[in-house]
Amino acid sequence: MENVKSNSFSHLTAKEREQLSFPARQLFNKMLLVGDVLDFGCGFGKDVELLKEKGIAISGYDKHYFPALPLKKFDTITCLYVLNVLMQEEQAGVLMKISQLLKPAGKAYYAVRRDLQYEGFRTHKIHQKPTYQCNVKLPFKSIIKNGTCEIYEYQHYNQIAKIENLSCPFCNPEFQRELIVETATAYSVYDKFPVSNGHALIIPKQHCADYFNLTFKQQSACWFMINTVKQILKEKFNPDGFNIGVNVCNAAGQTVSHVHIHLIPRYSGDVKEPRGGVRGVIPHKQSY
Repeated sequence: MENVKSNSFSHLTAKEREQLSFPARQLFNKMLLVGDVLDFGCGFGKDVELLKEKGIAISGYDKHYFPALPLKKFDTITCLYVLNVLMQEEQAGVLMKISQLLKPAGKAYYAVRRDLQYEGFRTHKIHQKPTYQCNVKLPFKSIIKNGTCEIYEYQHYNQIAKIENLSCPFCNPEFQRELIVETATAYSVYDKFPVSNGHALIIPKQHCADYFNLTFKQQSACWFMINTVKQILKEKFNPDGFNIGVNVCNAAGQTVSHVHIHLIPRYSGDVKEPRGGVRGVIPHKQSY
């Protein structure tokens, strides 16, 4: 099969069913579907239909079949057999969107397949289109696992008690701080002492003081997240520009020994002369 780079047929893996999917049934039986529930990536929506009949306050979202993205936040979110048919960047996008839609004290449940024998693109037997599948492992709490399925429980990073690096404010962010987005590798919050309205931090979960000691994957996860956070800040605060910066070591002004990238919205007129931007870290060198 030819090398395929796009993943435009991921929705063709949705299955028509007449009963609850295995993970939906498990979550229902364990009474984990509490409060307002969202089925993210619900496919044809059969789980939503059947769970409503059982009294669950649930709605569904699917990029292809139910494309109206919810505007509110949810107590519980399910994402069942979605990540396996998405490429890595798409997976990160889903994780970030669900972290946005989840209430601070809420929980999300990711079900992934554990019976895949082949990873990559293959020709769909029925539709004869290139569809993608891959194995997925997440750094979240595993609550159910068998030979065909594993279900992870996710909570916002700042809602989970840690036992390591207790003195690090970025390994142990305050539970009351607003989390902007999160992936498996990084998260973003607003700066506690903002330079401007909307000043955000992008923080890798790995405790590491020096940005250059992060792996390429960890660095890439942070920069991928910046694009999403920038869009959120643009919609929420409507800035006129941005500064992006990383302080590495004391000589460069680093005060917290855990990597964090500053995304600072800028507004016309917020300083008398903005020319030179980040060159202003050495004030007399800013103008040139």
